[in-house]
Amino acid sequence: MSKKEILPGIHTVASLLRWQPQRAHSIWLEQNKNNPRIEQLVGHAAKLGISVQQVQRAKLDQLCEGTQHQGIAASCSPTPLVDEQDLVSQITAASTPPLILILDEVSDPHNFAACLRTADAAGVDAVVIPQRNSAPLSPTVHKIASGATLRLKIVKTTSLARFIDTIKKSGVWVYGAAGEASSSIYQSNLTQASTIVMGAEGQGLRRLTQERCDQLYSLPMLGGVESLNVSVATGIFLYEAVRQRSN
Repeated sequence: MSKKEILPGIHTVASLLRWQPQRAHSIWLEQNKNNPRIEQLVGHAAKLGISVQQVQRAKLDQLCEGTQHQGIAASCSPTPLVDEQDLVSQITAASTPPLILILDEVSDPHNFAACLRTADAAGVDAVVIPQRNSAPLSPTVHKIASGATLRLKIVKTTSLARFIDTIKKSGVWVYGAAGEASSSIYQSNLTQASTIVMGAEGQGLRRLTQERCDQLYSLPMLGGVESLNVSVATGIFLYEAVRQRSN
C-alpha cells in the first residue's frame, strides 16, 4: 500500500479540495479550534464526502512532523509524478514555448518549497528533480509551497544528465545558473523553449549537469555578498523569463 501524504495548513488543504479532491482520504482537525476558514473547509469536505476527524493538537503535531498546521491537515494519496517520456511528449506537442525548471539536488525543504511556489507563480510547465539527494515532498514542503505541489507537474529522474540530453534533442535550450559565468541572465533569450537549471546551495550545479547546459548565466552581484539563496535566485531567473515573454 502506498504511503499517504500529509498536507498541513489552511491554504494547502483548501488547494487540495479545489484542485485534487479525489486524492483526499480524510481531514484532520485540532479539537476546540474555532476558525471561520476551517469551518468553510469542513463544510466543503463534507459536500465532497471526505471524512473529517477531530484530534488533539499533539496528535496533529505528530502527523504533520512538527510543521505549523494552523489546526488542520489532510491525509491524501501521494503526489502524482509525471513520467519523463510523457513530459518530453508534451514538450514536443506544445503550441507555445515551454518553460521548465530543473533543481539539481536542492535538499533543503524550505528552499525546495520556495522554488516550487515561485515556479507555480511564474507559470513553469514542469519542475524536474533528481531521484536522489533532493528534498522529499514532506509536510513542510507542502505547507511552505502553499498549494504549488498540487498544481505543478513534477518529474523525478534517475539521471539529470540523460534528461537534459533528451530535451535538448526535442528543441529545448538549457540554461544553467552559475556565479562564475561571464554572461548575465539579462543577456539571455528566454522567449524560446527553455529550461533553467539551478544548483544546490554551496556546491552549485554538479559538473555533469553544468557541462550539458547550452549556456551558463550569472546574476549581477553589486554589493558585498557573493551569492543569493537558491530560492531567491530561482525567482529572479524565472521572472526574467516572464518579463521577456510578456514583451
